[in-house]
Amino acid sequence: MARILRSASHWGAFRMQVEDGRLVGVQPFEHDPHPTPLIEAWAEMVTSPLRIAAPFVRRGWLNGDRGAKRGEDDYVAVDWDKALDLVAGELGRVSSHHGNQAIFGGSYGWSSAGRLHHARTLTHRFLNAIGGFTGQVTNYSYGAAMAFLPRVLGNAEAIGALLTGWDEICTNADVMLAFGGIPEKNWEVISGGFGRHLYPEHLRQLAESRVRVVNISPFRRDFPEGYPAEWVAIRPNTDAALVMALTQILFAEGLEDTAAIDRLTVGFPAYVAYLNGKSDGVVKDAAWAEGITGVPAQAIVALARSLAGKKVMLTAAWSLQRARHGEQIYWAIAALAAALGQIGQPGCGFAFGYGSINALGNPRYETPISGLSTGRNPVGIAIPVARVADLLLSPGETIRFNGSSLTYPDIRLVYWAGGNPFHHHQDLNRLRRAFRKPETVIVQEPFWTSTARHADIVLPATTPVERNDIGGSSRDAFVLAMHQGIAPVGQSRNDYDIFADLAERLQSREAFTEGRDETGWLHVMWDRCRAALGRRSIEAPDFDRFWEDGYFRVPEPPAAYTMYQRFREDPDGARLDTASGRIEVFSPSVAAMEDPEQPGHPVWRDPEEWLGADLARRYPLHLLTPQPPRRLHSQMEASRHSRAGKRHDREVVTLHPADARARGIGDGDMVRIYNARGACLACAELDDGLLPGVARLPTGAGFDPQDGYLDASSNANVLTLDKGTSQLGQGCAAQSCLVEVERFDGPLPALSIFAPPPLGAA
Repeated sequence: MARILRSASHWGAFRMQVEDGRLVGVQPFEHDPHPTPLIEAWAEMVTSPLRIAAPFVRRGWLNGDRGAKRGEDDYVAVDWDKALDLVAGELGRVSSHHGNQAIFGGSYGWSSAGRLHHARTLTHRFLNAIGGFTGQVTNYSYGAAMAFLPRVLGNAEAIGALLTGWDEICTNADVMLAFGGIPEKNWEVISGGFGRHLYPEHLRQLAESRVRVVNISPFRRDFPEGYPAEWVAIRPNTDAALVMALTQILFAEGLEDTAAIDRLTVGFPAYVAYLNGKSDGVVKDAAWAEGITGVPAQAIVALARSLAGKKVMLTAAWSLQRARHGEQIYWAIAALAAALGQIGQPGCGFAFGYGSINALGNPRYETPISGLSTGRNPVGIAIPVARVADLLLSPGETIRFNGSSLTYPDIRLVYWAGGNPFHHHQDLNRLRRAFRKPETVIVQEPFWTSTARHADIVLPATTPVERNDIGGSSRDAFVLAMHQGIAPVGQSRNDYDIFADLAERLQSREAFTEGRDETGWLHVMWDRCRAALGRRSIEAPDFDRFWEDGYFRVPEPPAAYTMYQRFREDPDGARLDTASGRIEVFSPSVAAMEDPEQPGHPVWRDPEEWLGADLARRYPLHLLTPQPPRRLHSQMEASRHSRAGKRHDREVVTLHPADARARGIGDGDMVRIYNARGACLACAELDDGLLPGVARLPTGAGFDPQDGYLDASSNANVLTLDKGTSQLGQGCAAQSCLVEVERFDGPLPALSIFAPPPLGAA
C-alpha cells in the first residue's frame, strides 16, 4: 500500500492526493475533530497564476532606478545564476561600503509551516553567517505586552506560552470576564502546523459548565453565537478604564482580598491612590468610567460586586493591546485579578489570548519540536517590528523603547522572505514611501504578494507541499511529518537551498549549512525532539518509523495546569523574575524611565483616535480591524474559499444599522472608508450586534494602490495609525483608528491583485 503523503499548514495538518505529479486535492488529518476548509485551498493555490514562476528583476532597477518606481514597475525574468549573482553582489556592496547594519533582515510573518523551512529563521541565520544585519524584536500580535509584561510579571508567558487549561476553568471558575470576547474566527490557526482544532470542544465544555461568561466587547459576535454569554457593549480602546473602575469599587467597598495582595504583589498603595484621585484629582469610579466606556455606572457597580468572593478568570484578546497605550489594559487586568485574590487558584486568575489563536488553553503538551538556530547577530541592532516605516524613513532618529534609547541606522538594503508587511503594517501609503527609500529590496516568496510587487529582485520559493519538513506546535499533541508531495512548481527553490548558494558566493556556506542538506537537518531535528521526549520518559520511534507513520502523538499530560499555581503556593520558593519576586502593580523600573505616559502603575491615557477624541467630530466611526474569517492574514486570499466571503472581490465592512441609515447606506451597498491617511472600498453589512459608532473591516486584503491615497481593494491598513503603543512597548496601535464611511456609487476600479504584475524578458 502506498505511503500516505502528509503535510501541514498554520491552519491544520492534511493528507495530500497526488496524481501524475499534481496535487489534485487534500483530505483532513484523521485525528482532527474539527478540520477547517482553509486546507482545501492548497490544490488550487499551489499552481495559481500568482505563483512566482522564475527569478525576476524590476526593469527600472536594472536601468539604474533605485526606488522611485518601486511598486508600479514591470519585471523581467533572469536565470538563477544571474539572480543569485545580483543578490550576492548587492549584499557584498552594502556590507563593504556601509556596514552590515545597513542591511535590514525583516522577514516578519507567518511564512509557511514547518520548522526547518521557516523563512524568517533561515533569513536571519543566513544574514548572521555573512556578518549580521539590523533585525526586529517583538511582534505585531502582542508586541506591547512582550515588551512590558516581564517588568510586571517576570516574563511574558501570560500571553500564550502556557495558559491555564480549559478543563480547569470549566471545572473551577464561577465567572469568566472575556475582554474582547473569544472570537471563533481565530481558532483555526496556529504557527508551525498542528494536528487538532479543539476550541469547539472547549466552548462546548464551557457552555455545559456553571461558569458565568461575560463578553465585554463592542461586537456581540466576538463570543460565538449559540453559547450563553452576557454582552457588555463597550467603546473600543476603553477597557482599561472599565477595569480600573472595577478595581476602585472593590477597594472602596472593602471587597479586595488583602491577604492575597500582601502575599503575591507589591505596589498596590500607589495604584489605589491613583484610583482614588490622589495624584490627579479624578476618582476612577463607575461614573468616571461610564463617561469613557459608555457602560452604565450602575452596571459597572453591579459587575464589580458580583465578582467579589467568586472564583474568577479574567482574559483579554491580544487585539486589545494593539492600541495606543495598549499596555495599560493587561497591566490593569493583572492588578484586578490580584485584588480579587484568585491568581494561582485552579482555573482562576488571568490570562491573555484565549480565542486569539488555536490551542491556547490546551493541555500542557510542551511538544519539543524546534528548527535551526539563527546564530549570533554581530551587529546587535534590532527595532520593534511595528517601527519598520520609521526605520526606513528616518535614519539617525533616536527613539525610546522599553527604557532604552535606539537610533535607527541608515538602511540601504532590505531582505524579506516569508512575510508580507503590506498586510501587517499600518498606514500603507506611508510604508510604500518608506519602501522606496533603500537602494535595493530583495524578496523571496512563493506568491506575488504586495511586498513582492515592491521588490527589485524577486526569488521564487517553494510551498510546504513541494519540500520535506517537520511541523508542530508546543501547544499541540502532534509532531507532524511534512512530505514533499510534488516537484517544485516552475523554477521555485527551497529557501534553505537559495540561502546556501548565496552563502557560498559570500564565502559562508559552511557557517550556514554546517555541512548538512535538508535530509541531514531533518534527522538532527527529530533526534533532538526524540531525546527531549526521552528525558520525559516518552519513547518515540526512530526517524524512519516516524517518517513512515507521518506523525507522532505526545501522550496527554498527567496533570492539569493553572498559571502561577506554584507561585501562589510558595511565593518565596517560586519567586517571579521581577525585581521584587512578586507581581509588580507598581513597577519602580517603569517609573524610573521618567516617561510622562507611564507613572509606574496602570493608568488611563486618552488615545489620540477614539470616540472621545476631538478628531471624532471629523471621522466619527471607530474602525476595528480584526483577523479575517476565511484565511490567515493575507495568505491564500486569491483562493475560491477566501473570495467566496467577499462581494465584488471586496471585503465586508460591518456597520450598525443606525450609522448606515445616517449615511444613506443599505445592506450590500459598496462604500468608501476614508480618513486623512488613505481610503479603501468595501461592501456594507448591517448588524445591530455592533455598538453604534463602530465599524469592523477585516485585515488581509491585497494592497492595490491607485493614486497614493485610494486602495482599490479593501486593505484596512491604508487607514490605520502608524504610531507605537507607547515609548514603553512601541507595539502596533492599529486598533486606535477613526474613519468616515460614505456610499460609493461610481464604477468600481479594476483590481490588479489577483494577477501577476507585468512580466517580460530581459
